[in-house]
Amino acid sequence: MKKVELVGVSKSYDKKTEVISDITVTIEPGEFFVLVGPSGCGKSTMLRMIAGLEEITGGTLKIGDVEANWLPPSKRDISMVFQNYALYPHLTVEENIIFGLHVKKVPKTERKKRCEDVAEMLGLTPYLKRKPRELSGGQRQRVALARAIVNQAPICLMDEPLSNLDAKLRAHMRSEIRQIQRRLGITMIYVTHDQIEAMTMGDRIMILHDGKIQQIGKPIDIYNNPANPFVATFIGSPPMNIGEGKVNQEKNEVVFSDEAKLAIPVEDRQLLKTDRIIVGIRPEHLKAATKETKAEEIRSM
Repeated sequence: MKKVELVGVSKSYDKKTEVISDITVTIEPGEFFVLVGPSGCGKSTMLRMIAGLEEITGGTLKIGDVEANWLPPSKRDISMVFQNYALYPHLTVEENIIFGLHVKKVPKTERKKRCEDVAEMLGLTPYLKRKPRELSGGQRQRVALARAIVNQAPICLMDEPLSNLDAKLRAHMRSEIRQIQRRLGITMIYVTHDQIEAMTMGDRIMILHDGKIQQIGKPIDIYNNPANPFVATFIGSPPMNIGEGKVNQEKNEVVFSDEAKLAIPVEDRQLLKTDRIIVGIRPEHLKAATKETKAEEIRSM
């Protein structure tokens, strides 16, 4: 197991505009770390910089204790699963799985043993002699995953690997990938735009927006304590309701309009020292009012 450390990492294609800006994070050995954010926020670019497929414009990347900014991909001891599977159509499943081992000149008997072990782990044993065109989408995804695992690299990168699958299969593969990561104890960095995947799979998640870190933490901590309105509305389905209100210190309430007002709980009154605030309410915390609802119940909501 190895850790991955980014210190002040940035990326610019034209030396003017940064698509990744000042990323500093340490991904611990054996951790399942998820990069999540909307399309175009820089998730895949960051993953490709870790893999060595994109040049790092600024900052330092460390893999283990070695600075890796200028290491070629082949020297980084990393495996990667791409979004589009990238299987060789003219090779069998077995040949696709062991292709990297063949390139590394791993002995034939060792290649065969590793392939059989990984195929059994992923339920691919009956399909080893088939070509990719004879497989379903889920089976092809397993082959791509097997090809990454068989290298026994301590770090595995995944770039939205489940986006081409249907909803039911995607839910099954989430569980499968998580179990494999735990069983092998590898460090996994997983990119997705699906916040449900991020919340259910990650030990920790990093939320990116416009190439900048918005928040890093455990899923439940981010859900309960979002750092800003973007995180609050991005994490959670349905999203958090956000409203801007004016604080009435005399009546101890937040006023959204003449009809919409919210009483400020006694324990929170000393915290509100400003005239205007942003209030966020999760849908599951809302209750339907009834004629019997008491004022004390309204204040506690």
